[in-house]
Amino acid sequence: MSSESSKKRKPKVIRTDGVPAEGKRGKGDTDQDVRYYSEESEVDLRDPIKDYELYRETCQELQRLMAEIQELKSRGIKENASEIDERRVQSCVHFMTLKKLNRLAHIRLKKGRDQTHEAKQKVDAYHLQLQNLLYEVMHLQKEITKCLEFKSKHEEIELVSLEEFYKEAPPEISRPAITLTEPHQQTLARLDWELEQRKRLAEKYKECLTSKEKILKEIEVKKEYLSSLQPRLNSIMQASLPVQEYLFMPFDQAHKQYETARHLPPPLYVLFVQASAYGQACDKKLVVAIEGSVEEAKALYKPPEDSQDDESDSDAEEEQTTKRRRPTLGVQLDDKRKEMLKRHPLSVTLDLKCKDENVLHLTFHYLMNLNVMTVKAKVTTAMEMTTAISAGDLLSPDSLLNCLYPGDHGRKTPNPANQFQFDKVGIVTLSDYVTELGHPYVWVQKLGGLHFPKDQPQHTVAADNSLSASHMELTVKLLRSRLQSRLALHKQFASLEHGVVPVSSECQQLFPTKIVSRLVKWTAIPYEDYAELPYTKDVIEAGLAEDTHLYYMALIERGTAKLQAAVVLNPGYSTLPPVFSLCLNWKGERNSSNDDNIRAMESEVNVYYKELWGPKPGYQLLTNQLQRLCMVLDVYLETEPHDPSVEGPKEFPQEKMCLRLVRGPLRLKPFKFNYPQGFFSHR
Repeated sequence: MSSESSKKRKPKVIRTDGVPAEGKRGKGDTDQDVRYYSEESEVDLRDPIKDYELYRETCQELQRLMAEIQELKSRGIKENASEIDERRVQSCVHFMTLKKLNRLAHIRLKKGRDQTHEAKQKVDAYHLQLQNLLYEVMHLQKEITKCLEFKSKHEEIELVSLEEFYKEAPPEISRPAITLTEPHQQTLARLDWELEQRKRLAEKYKECLTSKEKILKEIEVKKEYLSSLQPRLNSIMQASLPVQEYLFMPFDQAHKQYETARHLPPPLYVLFVQASAYGQACDKKLVVAIEGSVEEAKALYKPPEDSQDDESDSDAEEEQTTKRRRPTLGVQLDDKRKEMLKRHPLSVTLDLKCKDENVLHLTFHYLMNLNVMTVKAKVTTAMEMTTAISAGDLLSPDSLLNCLYPGDHGRKTPNPANQFQFDKVGIVTLSDYVTELGHPYVWVQKLGGLHFPKDQPQHTVAADNSLSASHMELTVKLLRSRLQSRLALHKQFASLEHGVVPVSSECQQLFPTKIVSRLVKWTAIPYEDYAELPYTKDVIEAGLAEDTHLYYMALIERGTAKLQAAVVLNPGYSTLPPVFSLCLNWKGERNSSNDDNIRAMESEVNVYYKELWGPKPGYQLLTNQLQRLCMVLDVYLETEPHDPSVEGPKEFPQEKMCLRLVRGPLRLKPFKFNYPQGFFSHR
């Protein structure tokens, strides 16, 4: 900004804020007061946005002037003093402008607060008026409610509307001249008309009863005619049996099955219907049938005859029998237990056939008093399988279907109400009777449409078709997969017991061509023996070993070295991999707690098991894990340093090609096999 503009603006600042001369004191004071009050009125005339833009421009100008003053001072030339003074004056002018803008902002703020306070007072006044009105409304509503709640007995009678009343009622009852003006007389007239109508309806009801009897007689005549048709239809069906057999359309057999299904209890009926529908639509190898005595099932639903007539005779007989003998308490409890665990005479059987013609037979029973379903399993193989001692529990009915779904052991009843029933008859747990009755798995209940929620117990649990249909497909697939995996394990165990680890051609690339270590022993062990092994504690503490799992012991040898492998086989094999715990007896006892390389060997089979799955569905996982154990045992022994105190050649010469023998502070060995290069490396 030039010096001329500063000279022009300077007197204006002096006139606005400066002190007037003594001779003109009164006039100056008057001007000052006028200017003060005009500044408040000026706020309404000025635009805040333009003031904000003026503020920004003034600040930018101040920054520029300060920068120029600093630059002139930094030069240190005396001639620049006048320019510095000139810029100082300009800066002062801008400061005065900022002061004025500040005052205007404060005045705007004060006015805004005053306006807000006035509006708030108005709102409070309106709110108080509203509360008073609401209180009056509430009081009036209470009075109205009291009036409306008054009831008379005639109000319980549903009368016809006024329009129908004056339209249908005769004039001697309706009396419009009186009832239209008097509500009480109108109500009495409507009640009289209601009485008249009910008398007419009673007469009409009698007429309908007579017509009903005539129709019933006609129905009886037609029933006799239809019953005479039944023998003819049976003869026609018998004549069509050869045609049905020729066309593979067993309508007669299916008709008999459905006739028998009428006598099934609701859960078994739901299972039969849903399994039959699934077999017809999706699985032609699923065969559904009904077994048991139909006559006994019919007898369950027959009411006792002549119970009242023979009551006195039965009482007399009971008195005579009680005098002769009294059953002991133990005999009574046994009878009550048998009655409690009584099964329905009919059962449903499912036959699941596989591609290799192996069949899984499932027999479903219903415990009537416990309201739960049980299942018994049996396997029929197409070819006679070689007997393997270690494979005894694989196809056992008690363990074949264990944990088909995670955590479903089938040892406890899924119905919470059964525990109270057991307490009355002295039954500790249902697992003592599972061998005779079958296993009450949760998935069995769902196939029968039964669901027992533990969080919200229900008094009666009804069979639900939708629940059975939603679980049918997945359960059938799991059952077939379980049968195939157990049959595959059965074949593998027969080879393992002879010291042969079967490896398919698709999995040959996972191992080197030469493996010196050999499997010499494969046996099944009980859970108690597994738990006593010192090197299996970590697996048990981690919850990976339960009494429902299968346990085996493998012994791998090479020279004087013997590797023991304790194997935990989950019932869900091969979806859930086996877990190995290793112990090497060579120059002392070595396991994962005192040897890091033994821990690395366990990782090769327990952690990197996905590399050993092989072709789907992965039934060769166990044998591939055992073959890898033989491989890593070779690497472990061949990479051990030679003891100089021992004379003679090294016991296990190095035959495997390794990039590095050991690595890291833990001195880990290279257990990873690289195909097709054929060398071993670290992970």
